[in-house]
Amino acid sequence: MKTIIMAAGKGTRLATLGGDMPKVLRTAGGKSLLGHVIDTASFCAKDDFIIVVGYMAEKVITQFPGYRFVKQGDTAYGTGYAVMCGVTGGGLLGYEGEVMVLNGDMPLVRSSTLERMLEQHRSSGCACTLLSCVSERELPFGRIIRDPSRPEHSNVVAIVEDVCCTPEQKKIRELNVGAYIYNADKLRSSLSEIKNDNPKGEYYLTDTLSVLISSGEHVGAFVTHDETEMWGVNTPEDLDEITKILENRKNGNNA
Repeated sequence: MKTIIMAAGKGTRLATLGGDMPKVLRTAGGKSLLGHVIDTASFCAKDDFIIVVGYMAEKVITQFPGYRFVKQGDTAYGTGYAVMCGVTGGGLLGYEGEVMVLNGDMPLVRSSTLERMLEQHRSSGCACTLLSCVSERELPFGRIIRDPSRPEHSNVVAIVEDVCCTPEQKKIRELNVGAYIYNADKLRSSLSEIKNDNPKGEYYLTDTLSVLISSGEHVGAFVTHDETEMWGVNTPEDLDEITKILENRKNGNNA
């Protein structure tokens, strides 16, 4: 399996912490955010990582010698575009295995979660398996829509972003975390069909799921009930909270 890590962000809201650096080089629990994500996926070989960089790319590259990096261009934006860059620049155009896609600013996803997600993906025959989480809190995450008439691990029929949810959909407790495993050919074909005709003019990776589902492919979700795995870093407060969680884990607590 190949692993694409999206690590191109600037982290504008973290600038108050001082130091001019990319978001993924901010530290939590004594290690950079990107370092934590690489450790999480360390069941993959080092040669199988493709790290997509953008803002202050050379700083990131210098911190992680020996990894394969792809510099994101400035002709388009969005998570879908970042993964396009990873596929084309990372030598995946002829690759036929699986591709895992992770965010470089989400250090709390556990290795064991990703390994079990991969097992489910392989046994289900899905074109893509995403990581979801069940939470009773009202959070601004995309809702997972399932069709109960389909097999349990391959019955995702839509992801509805929080701002687009109806009042009834707002009640759905299964949320999209933002980690994915694709069959490489399905990733390439779906990326080729997504558009950037949205208010931000960006290519969204989640649109690949709509493409797959509409073409009759099966999409599944692996559910984690550990809400901490959902948290990414956007603000100094996020970084403080994630540092506390990492310290708790180091001390043998599950929080």
